[in-house]
Amino acid sequence: MAIKRPVFKPYNQQQILAIPPTLEELIPQGHPVRIVNEVINKINIEPLLKAYHIRGSSSYHPQLLLKVLVYGYVTNIYSSRKLAASCQESIYFMWLSSMSYPDHNTINRFRGVRLKNALRSVFEDVVKLLADEGLLSIDEINTDGTKIEANANKYTFVWRKSIQTNKEKMKKQLTEIWQYAQQLAADEDKMPEPPDFTEIDSAKVKATVAQLNEKLAAKDNIDKKVKDKLNYVTKNYPLSIAKYEQQEAILGERNSFSKTDTDATFMRMKEYHMKNGQLKPGYNVQISTSNQFIVNYTIHPNPTDTTTLTAHLVQHEASFGKAPKVLTADAGYGSEENYTLLEQKEVTAYVKYGMFDKEQNETHNSKFPFASDKLFYNQEKDCYICPMGKQMDFIGNYIRKTSTGFEQNVKRYQAKNCGNCPLNGACHKSKENRVIEINENLKRQKQKAFELLNTEEGIQRRKKRCFDVEPVFGNIKQNHGFRRFLLRGKEKVAVEWGLLSIAQNLRKKAA
Repeated sequence: MAIKRPVFKPYNQQQILAIPPTLEELIPQGHPVRIVNEVINKINIEPLLKAYHIRGSSSYHPQLLLKVLVYGYVTNIYSSRKLAASCQESIYFMWLSSMSYPDHNTINRFRGVRLKNALRSVFEDVVKLLADEGLLSIDEINTDGTKIEANANKYTFVWRKSIQTNKEKMKKQLTEIWQYAQQLAADEDKMPEPPDFTEIDSAKVKATVAQLNEKLAAKDNIDKKVKDKLNYVTKNYPLSIAKYEQQEAILGERNSFSKTDTDATFMRMKEYHMKNGQLKPGYNVQISTSNQFIVNYTIHPNPTDTTTLTAHLVQHEASFGKAPKVLTADAGYGSEENYTLLEQKEVTAYVKYGMFDKEQNETHNSKFPFASDKLFYNQEKDCYICPMGKQMDFIGNYIRKTSTGFEQNVKRYQAKNCGNCPLNGACHKSKENRVIEINENLKRQKQKAFELLNTEEGIQRRKKRCFDVEPVFGNIKQNHGFRRFLLRGKEKVAVEWGLLSIAQNLRKKAA
């Protein structure tokens, strides 16, 4: 009886093909790599060519390197070394690069240097192509932000508060030594009053230290502790104050920065697994989306979304020549400054304010029946009516400035005879007559936003925002594993996020 054996398909690694297949034949139709190739071929790369010098040896074509980078970000390959390896190992990268093999230094230099001034125009061209195809709208956008960790050491930080504390210690030490010198000086050689240390700077510290050394150097009866302090001050304070001034210049309006990436600010990351409130260096990334395509992006060093909208809209206007017609955003953007800006630009704003969601809840409203926004306002007399029916008269107004310098006009109204009121303690907690502060412009803007958000269209736009802009961040972070920037510095970080944005849009188009 014959023994049956399994049958295998022919396998011979040495077999020579009469007609070897081309890379073109090996790439399936409709594959994402073809989408990348098609779109990059259509856009204008003239701004990118300006980044190259006329003289010198020949370079890899920028169109080739741009395709390799974009497709790398589409397929979650972010490292320049892995991209260089893929050009020798992957048929998709070989097809894009036409069997060229740029090394990792070339790819990294192209990404970090060549693209710095040109990637924004590349991104804009991609967005305009997609808009022409009807895949997205430039006029109706959803805006949100997220924090992404910087490529920086989280233990090498500088804090504004720490600088201020150290400067206060310097002021105190210099004042104490000056007062000691005053006590030691003879009447005919009496020391003047200590310098004004309200504002301390390098010049003032150097002058003070020089004066102290001049007055106390010739004295023989100086206390040893004071002498040691003066020696320490002379040796360290001029250098320290110069360092603090340099750090404050880097800080600008921020409260912190990392020494290994001075553009990164310490922020709380939502997805930090330890959940212990630890701050990490990062950037606040703002995007506007339409149908889950990224229409605009900006990078910010400040952790709050509220102060980012102005720069974000300015970038939108610079990219597309006009402001959007409709903008939908969450309560993080609901400030008087932002509402005013959107009104000035004639943007229909479906933007929540801080208490919007709670105001929809009847339970919350019943908890605060005496809140100032629930008091009746008599427009003729310009007064509010307190819960007991008494007038709260206007007592003046003042201008309040926000952290960005925006001026708010606040009016104050005060009640009378609160001490004998049966609602005293329930109406307010102050021991004096109740005073309320009213920002009439913000009150008007909130009422306008409330009415707009509760229209049928407003409800639909609120619902759409949740599954339009937020999934984009989730897709990039969770599905494509990008949670930390590879490059350092705001300019390079902007390039990296621009590549991620182009990749997100092309993935979405391919899908």
